[in-house]
Amino acid sequence: MADKKITRVGVLTSGGDSPGMNAAIRAVVRTSLFHGLEVFGIMRGYSGMVENDIISMNSRSVANIIQRGGTILKTARCKEFYEYEGRKKAYDNLKSRGIDALVVIGGDGSFQGAEKFSKEFDIPCIGLPGTIDKDIAGTDFTIGFDTAVNTAVEAIDKIRDTMEAHDRLFIVEVMGRDAGYIALHSGIATGAENIVIPETKTDIEEIIQSLTEKEKRKKLVNLIVIAEGGEFGDAYKLSAIIKERIPTSDTRVCILGHIQRGGSPSCHDRLIASHMGYYAVESLLLGRYNVMVGVINNKIHYLPLEKAVKEKQKIGQEWMKIVKILAS
Repeated sequence: MADKKITRVGVLTSGGDSPGMNAAIRAVVRTSLFHGLEVFGIMRGYSGMVENDIISMNSRSVANIIQRGGTILKTARCKEFYEYEGRKKAYDNLKSRGIDALVVIGGDGSFQGAEKFSKEFDIPCIGLPGTIDKDIAGTDFTIGFDTAVNTAVEAIDKIRDTMEAHDRLFIVEVMGRDAGYIALHSGIATGAENIVIPETKTDIEEIIQSLTEKEKRKKLVNLIVIAEGGEFGDAYKLSAIIKERIPTSDTRVCILGHIQRGGSPSCHDRLIASHMGYYAVESLLLGRYNVMVGVINNKIHYLPLEKAVKEKQKIGQEWMKIVKILAS
């Protein structure tokens, strides 16, 4: 595969949308055009490949999109792509247009699909980590995380105002079904007394004891940030336990939900998306295939897609120690 000459590149966004995807699309399109390559946008992720919903793109196709959230190529889940017949159909559609390489912007599931597709049909693929969860190994940041966590911080700061006014305990649920990075970062940044994440076993007795002790010394304003995939399932279940154990606690729940996915991407997300998109095309031209383009210590880092799929970004226990110390 390293001897392939790339002439036509397809780009798609897959899985959950994340702010900065448009900046990545823009970088892929314009870098491809700079090198004399043709570039095609594949609509709705792998669904567009299967259904032949593919459009030719030029420089004007990506004008005025770098500041927009979401993805102009749209995204979707595709059950048909899980089966060989669906992937073969997708390959035939690419072949009919002469598309000989793919740039896939998405998360873990998107990379799994790209790796399998590449092995079966000898199509070079490059992955760009586009997910607000920041749960992919091989990169310090993923496209969309910075914007999502700043959205959460801004919302929690506003919630704190009403917490202070009413002496309340607020349990704020943020996104993160399998990864607690948004909860961890936003919780530390907003001074949360407790942070509940999927990666760490939660000691409910410790939480109850901490809140009881704070109530005794008249510290009635408390914040718990919980990831949606936390041990208790959701914020309402945790709230019910606390209300049962501490009936005097004035407890409220706020679920931030999909507001974290939207909005104009931050400067940081625009920069890393542009950087990664540029190097995705450069990588194809250099014959470096089937890798994910990441950033480690502010330098571009390449990780084989196979490893990116199997490995997960891990949260160090020292972070939880910091939470306890700073919240005391």
